[in-house]
Amino acid sequence: MRLPWFEHRSPATVAEAARILAGEGPDAMLIAGGTDILPNMKRRQMAPKILVSTRKIAELKKNGHAIGAGTTLTEIVNKRDLPMGLRQAAHLVATVHLRNMGTIGGNLCLDTRCNYYNQNYEWRKAIDFCLKKDGDICWVATASKRCVAASSTDCAPALMAIGAKVKLVSANGEREVALQDFYNNDGIDYLRRKLDEILTEIWFEKDVKSTYWKLRRRGAFDFPVLGVGAAIKFNGKIVETARVALGAVASRPFLVEKAGEFLRGKTLTDEVIAEAAKLVASRAKPMDNADLDLYWRKDVSVQFAEYALKELRGDDMREVRLRTARHVLDG
Repeated sequence: MRLPWFEHRSPATVAEAARILAGEGPDAMLIAGGTDILPNMKRRQMAPKILVSTRKIAELKKNGHAIGAGTTLTEIVNKRDLPMGLRQAAHLVATVHLRNMGTIGGNLCLDTRCNYYNQNYEWRKAIDFCLKKDGDICWVATASKRCVAASSTDCAPALMAIGAKVKLVSANGEREVALQDFYNNDGIDYLRRKLDEILTEIWFEKDVKSTYWKLRRRGAFDFPVLGVGAAIKFNGKIVETARVALGAVASRPFLVEKAGEFLRGKTLTDEVIAEAAKLVASRAKPMDNADLDLYWRKDVSVQFAEYALKELRGDDMREVRLRTARHVLDG
């Protein structure tokens, strides 16, 4: 498959990139590592006339009180001062080659996925396309007027669990958005980022203990069919604050607020963990648009929430990680 023709711009600053986006309107799209947008363009799911590269924008690569959106996933994995849950999520994305190119900002803005959408143009044409692109019917839920393509970002649930906020910059100014408010539960209109806005920075809490668990068929190079991000701030053995987030079971990643509220003020006994995991699983609503049986994915969300909370309690979960994800990130 070949890329369609496009014009390439390479601004040196965020302000310059913002001016290009404002001037070109919907004909222009941002490209960072290109690991998502270029395959989509080859399949004719996206056809921007202008690609605005962020590769030369040094402002997007800073790492201090915040992470620059242009920081690669490999760089995040290797920064031991970052929260473990975020590093685990970045480590479980795709392969080394793609992590070397892909950025944290790009992963947060990753396109939603569906078995009826992520196919080549000829395949999609043979079924008269789908609601997400060029068609009128959602083949997953034919009575639905909303696209139910699933969120496929690993880093968003991990970052939501540590209270992340993002900074969006445009030619008209800038704004901060809590990461849980950055997404819509819509497979087409899945981001609350305007077309002329650039995600530049991510802030998060660093004084919490965090983890991320991912379910996928293959041990590498696979998108999540379930992601669980969890973070707890302890006061001794008592949970002071807690957040649990789910990914890949809806068109957006989201916090399970009832689970966090339930955990506050408690000790992580097996009984408390089991009850919290049930609260998490009750919010998982997978659709039949991804790999593995949707009913099994719903059921196993209980176990994955338990794995995350037991790891935060201090249990040794290395063998379980090797069995489920085939990868363990040390240090």
